[in-house]
Formats: sequence, structure tokens, C-alpha cells
Amino acid sequence: MNRMKVENVMSNTYVVVDGLMTVAEGILLAKQKQVKELIIKKRHDDDEYGIVLLSDIAKKVLMQNRSAERTNIYEIMTKPVLSVSPDMNIKYCARLFERFGISRAPVIRHGEIIGMVSYNNIVLNGWQGLDIK
Repeated sequence: MNRMKVENVMSNTYVVVDGLMTVAEGILLAKQKQVKELIIKKRHDDDEYGIVLLSDIAKKVLMQNRSAERTNIYEIMTKPVLSVSPDMNIKYCARLFERFGISRAPVIRHGEIIGMVSYNNIVLNGWQGLDIK
């Protein structure tokens, strides 16, 4: 039986930014940190995290001929971001991704981000725990 948890396969590489950051600044930071998404920080304790994927930037800014220098991250973010628990079984994480049509999510423990998990992490880091026959 597969007992591999999200915390065993997640990546510790993620970037949390302020929603007022421009898309141009976000692109430079994503390139510098080699991440495929930006997590937008909460504005207060009762707020939720947001997320912007590089594909969101391509679709909502570049394809729309919007200025990356004059568009703020908060204008194109998805909020609230769907997150997962570090204790979730990777099999259920993959099912959650499929059900909601997402490919990555922040891993949150006690309201704080501790990592990112994606299909790539699940497959490349979790395959030993899969029942492959």
C-alpha cells in the first residue's frame, strides 16, 4: 500500500511575493529563483494566499498585450489558492489535482507555506512508493 506523503516529495523551492509587485518584477524573480509560480502573501491573518503561474502571465498579460511593467501581480492571481497538507497521501494529492485541473499547489502546515508540490514532484520523487506492476 502506498504511504508516501506530500512532505516526502514536495519541493522547498518557492517564492512568496507581495501582490503589488509588477508582473515584470515577478518574471525576473521567477527566473532568478527558477520557479514556475509566485505565491502571493496574505494581507492579514484572515486572508488567503494567492498564486500566479508563468502560464497565467503568458495568457493574461503577454497574449492580451498588457504591459508587464504596469500590471500588478494581484490583478492576475488566482485566489484563494488550492493548497494541500504535508500529511496527505500523494495518491490523493494527484486525484485532487486531476479533479480541480491544477498541476501544482503550495503545501501548508498551521497556516504557513512549507513547500510546493506538483505532478512532477509526485512522479519523480514518489515513484518508489507507487504500486507499479
